[in-house]
Amino acid sequence: MSGYTAVIMAGGKGTRLSSVTNGEIPKPMVPVAGKPILARQVEALRACGVRRFVFVVGHLHEQIEAYFGDGSAFGVSVRYIVEREPLGSAGALFYLKGTLADDFFLVFGDTVFDIDIERMLRFHREKHAAITLLAHPNSHPYDSDLVLADGEGRVTGFLSKNEPHGDRHNRVNAAFFILSPRALDTLDAPARLDMEKGLVARRIEEYGDVFAYRTTEYIKDAGTPDRLASVGRDIENGTVAARNLRRPQKCIFLDRDGTINRYAGFIRTPDELELLPHAAEAIARINASGYLAVVVTNQPVLARGECTAEELDAIFCRMETELGRRGAYVDAVYYCPHHPDRGFAGEVPELKTDCACRKPKPGLLLRAAEELHIDLAASWSVGDSWRDVEAGKSAGTRTALLTCGEPLCGGEGADLVCADLAEAVGQILGLTEEQTR
Repeated sequence: MSGYTAVIMAGGKGTRLSSVTNGEIPKPMVPVAGKPILARQVEALRACGVRRFVFVVGHLHEQIEAYFGDGSAFGVSVRYIVEREPLGSAGALFYLKGTLADDFFLVFGDTVFDIDIERMLRFHREKHAAITLLAHPNSHPYDSDLVLADGEGRVTGFLSKNEPHGDRHNRVNAAFFILSPRALDTLDAPARLDMEKGLVARRIEEYGDVFAYRTTEYIKDAGTPDRLASVGRDIENGTVAARNLRRPQKCIFLDRDGTINRYAGFIRTPDELELLPHAAEAIARINASGYLAVVVTNQPVLARGECTAEELDAIFCRMETELGRRGAYVDAVYYCPHHPDRGFAGEVPELKTDCACRKPKPGLLLRAAEELHIDLAASWSVGDSWRDVEAGKSAGTRTALLTCGEPLCGGEGADLVCADLAEAVGQILGLTEEQTR
């Protein structure tokens, strides 16, 4: 049978779901929107080309085996590894050594997802990674374990939710992995082992070949009654399927300075960034709406030599951290580092160019649209300058101009003129609701 292979860790007792399971069904067989979580995982992976499954089972494994059998009824093949003693989230992978010739997917049995796994697999192979983990932003990074990675996506470590986070990118491990067979080389025996703190951490320390693939797609832990109910609602209202990057996305593009944070000239340090009133609440509404929230911003401080790439990254970390503290997040950030004018002390010559990405040109929006499969005609551009309006119009989006920034000058053609981001988001989402009635 051709296709990919997925290993699903399906041996958990589901103690957090005891009010649902009553100790009578294994956690992966808990129904969500009328179907067991494990069955939904198999369907989602099969739709992306996975044809071979290995279920690592333990507690009440007979129920899983009776439901799936050899997998033929589901159009796949299934084999089982039965843990007589719990081996943690990675210990049973020892039994796979020498049995898999190609990269494989590793999934935990209490997550619901709909992911374009071929995109993730391309990233994994381009990076020559031993392990690639899926990372995403969430609305509560302050109490989540954060993934630390460099500009290439190479994971350098994890920051536990029990440690002070400081200013960090909102990048959370979603417990969905791709492993190369060589990732199992360090397993010498079927001993209890944690995936993140054991196998992944050791690989980071000894080989440095673990990477983080950041995506906007849907993946959530359904391991508590509240989360189970929330995921069920997302399935029924179409949110889960809609976020798969095989499908066109709709987006609200956001300028940064004067739109998300208070305009204070060129911002050169994190301490100069101050969120505007109600901006985080507006972005949280975008997060809940089905639109992506993507920042597109000119940052000529790089070309002018007034800020390094590392210092600019720290400023974006501050923005993401402050948004996260208020329950909001951005799905991606795109910035233009160029500036066409020369003559600044300390300027960076290679960045002094008339580029295609500096707004009012639409290059940033077009790049985001290509990478995130955005339907520009179904999207909006919001900013406080005529440059934002012109960039949005050139890219084919509808536009909203905020009057808290520059005076109206060339931006009179905006579809909406609003006082601030909160008003703009309210009007955009109101128009969307009218269109769907």
